[in-house]
Amino acid sequence: MVVPTDTSTANDSGLLWQPSADRLAQSRIYDFMGFLETRGLGDFDDYRSLHQFSVTQRESFWSAFWDYANIIAAHKGTVVVENPDTFPCQSVPGVRWFPEARMNFAENLLRYRDDRPALISRLENGQRRVVTFKQLYNNVAALAASLRSQGVGPGDRVAGFMPNIIETVEAMLATTSLGAIWSSCSPDFGINGVLDRFGQIQPKVLVGADGYFYNGKVCDSLERLAAISGAIDSLVRVVVVPVISEQPDCSGISNAVQWQDFLDTSATEVQFAQLPFDHPLFIMYSSGTTGMPKCIVHGAGGTLIQHLKEHQLHVDLSRDDVLFYFTTCGWMMWNWLVSGLASGSPLVLYDGSPFAEEGLSLLKAIEAERISIFGVGAKYLAALEKAGIVPNDEVDLASLKTILSTGSPLSHESFRYVYKGFKADICLSSISGGTDILSCFVGGSPILPVHVGEIQAPGLGMAVEIWGDAGEALLEEKGELVCTQPFPSMPIGFWNDTDGDQYRQAYFGSWPNIWAHGDYGELTSAGGYIIHGRSDAVLNPGGVRIGTAEIYRQVERLEEVQESIVVGQEWANDVRVILFVVLTPGVTLNEDLRSRISKAIRENTTPRHVPAKILEVSDIPRTLSGKIVELAVRNAIHDRPVKNTDALANPEALDAFRDREELLT
Repeated sequence: MVVPTDTSTANDSGLLWQPSADRLAQSRIYDFMGFLETRGLGDFDDYRSLHQFSVTQRESFWSAFWDYANIIAAHKGTVVVENPDTFPCQSVPGVRWFPEARMNFAENLLRYRDDRPALISRLENGQRRVVTFKQLYNNVAALAASLRSQGVGPGDRVAGFMPNIIETVEAMLATTSLGAIWSSCSPDFGINGVLDRFGQIQPKVLVGADGYFYNGKVCDSLERLAAISGAIDSLVRVVVVPVISEQPDCSGISNAVQWQDFLDTSATEVQFAQLPFDHPLFIMYSSGTTGMPKCIVHGAGGTLIQHLKEHQLHVDLSRDDVLFYFTTCGWMMWNWLVSGLASGSPLVLYDGSPFAEEGLSLLKAIEAERISIFGVGAKYLAALEKAGIVPNDEVDLASLKTILSTGSPLSHESFRYVYKGFKADICLSSISGGTDILSCFVGGSPILPVHVGEIQAPGLGMAVEIWGDAGEALLEEKGELVCTQPFPSMPIGFWNDTDGDQYRQAYFGSWPNIWAHGDYGELTSAGGYIIHGRSDAVLNPGGVRIGTAEIYRQVERLEEVQESIVVGQEWANDVRVILFVVLTPGVTLNEDLRSRISKAIRENTTPRHVPAKILEVSDIPRTLSGKIVELAVRNAIHDRPVKNTDALANPEALDAFRDREELLT
């Protein structure tokens, strides 16, 4: 085996970064290639050959990675996969991974029990706490014993109405150690939004915080916690975690007990339930902006092995790293983040506004905690650039080796900004996947170059393609992102979807036995991917499909525009493009600015991309995880009902899109 080398040429204008020979040789993915070769499974000299092996020799790949990652299990079994070519919910029995295995998810995350930091909690108000791996194990033992005393066991649900703090991780680990199912919402959800989720799954125990800090405010959650718990008749216990006060008043909450009083501190060992690979682990939720949220059930083994693969091979995570992702407990990236414990990495948990301390709160955490892998949403990076913040001028970034970005497509400008504003020697990995798979279809690789605007590669073990309407694979053309082969982290089902019909319609409605993810993307000649937006938000003027991200990139380059949202309006038996913009304070949307916006779009895309109308709004509606909601805006401008506005962080923003006289002509 030779050290993988980059094939980019020096005159490649889109090349932003390529790994040094030392970084290549020291990467975990390179080490894994050597591991495969010692087993006689092939000779690998680059990422592409490894990826080809991972999708053509799936049994060998996943079995070898299980061993490489040293997954802890009572029994692995000899069978890697049954029905390997059949997705779930088809007309014949679907795929099953490691059907003989018996294991426990929490046991793998609690494998380290030393005195090194495991969780570092930072709140917006400046509070900082640390627990070691040893303390984490002991705390989980105490909590698991208490949950068991309440009758919690395999298959029961425990729900968290929690900020991103240490107790949330401990509650998840205690729950899953028993074989129970964990599900969480962040405490900024409204009452109906929580009940739309937890009301469907009927948890036995609810863990809730008394409040949280955000944007300089102290937010009390006790009133909502009381209303939520009072509406869920399956609850036997409500455990209240103090965040904003030392002794929360729980008198208004039935069956409530304070966190510290609930713990069984006499318990010193965790009794890990050994369960099947596909035993339910997490219940996640679709956004709920187009109807009742779907309850997506993920299995323990598939989640674990996929996260280990992404952490160790795609992110290059080890015990020497410190991992951070800015997320709430209502977004899948929280689940992804906490799995980093299985690789022995300390995790930095932050709760609060990412723009606290004059926009520097997260950047200061890099320096203070020596974060090496820094994960944020694409909008955060764009906002930093808009604010004129140069991170390398503000904090010491010596520890930083990787930046991860997701949540929406990362613009070309943001790619360049990272290398100018952060540091030149960094692996910028834009990633794309979703709640549906609790992981990524396409993402980063520490042994591949970074090209402007491109996600580096398909995930290992993920048979990703871009398809046209006829089901043909496309290269350098836009189409639907699909996965043609089953993979371990697919949902094991939807809650209360007994016949699998919801599951089938969600992913296999376009092509039978082909996972269509709902992303509109493109495979580049360099082997990277570009995501142009959600398929259901694609614009279609004159029958030409346009990804919304193509327009956002051009509009948000202008200093006068803070943010934008673009939708299609039904008009004259066709669709016309409507652009709404949030402007920088003091800027007026006059004809000159409209003209410059249109010119930027026309010159850098096509005339069909140019909006028919450009209108101003003061705010853009978004989900509680920060994603803009194009479908909700599209419904609003057509005077259609927007369902479940409790799923939105700022539902009042929709009012500015309704009854606009400008849209009548």
